[in-house]
Amino acid sequence: MKLEMKDAPGQLVAALKPVSLVGGNIVAVIHQHDPQHLSDTIDVQIVLELPEGKLETLVNLIRNEGVNILRIGEERLLVRHSVILIGHLMHTDLSDTVDRIDTTGFAEVAELHLVMPAIDQPSSAKITIKSTSDEAMGEALAILREVARQKKLMIIEPLEDHQ
Repeated sequence: MKLEMKDAPGQLVAALKPVSLVGGNIVAVIHQHDPQHLSDTIDVQIVLELPEGKLETLVNLIRNEGVNILRIGEERLLVRHSVILIGHLMHTDLSDTVDRIDTTGFAEVAELHLVMPAIDQPSSAKITIKSTSDEAMGEALAILREVARQKKLMIIEPLEDHQ
């Protein structure tokens, strides 16, 4: 689910609370607060699991919190591929790196595991991308390789065969 909400304290909690109210499980939340962002709204992506038949109730509860639902998607991305990125990931705008994949329409970052040993040392992230096909995965990985080159990040791949 991709949500748009007011950029104000407590909005993220208000948007996520309905998930637990319907018996759902939050798998991942992708959100980075940027104080230099000029809009009064922020986008948040959530990956969640819901009991059968609870989506409509969840949508109503989220909307009652004043949160706009931009996109709801079921599992449509069938090809998975993971890579490791190493470098100053936060200083080179990790959300931009994720957005470059997510905005393609044919692939998105499904998982992100970040390790930051110290502020002045390189961090590392395992990024799992899901795509609609092997060809689309190739395009997504090409985008990620170009981003890594531009941001001077090391990329280690493949961590597994396409699944």
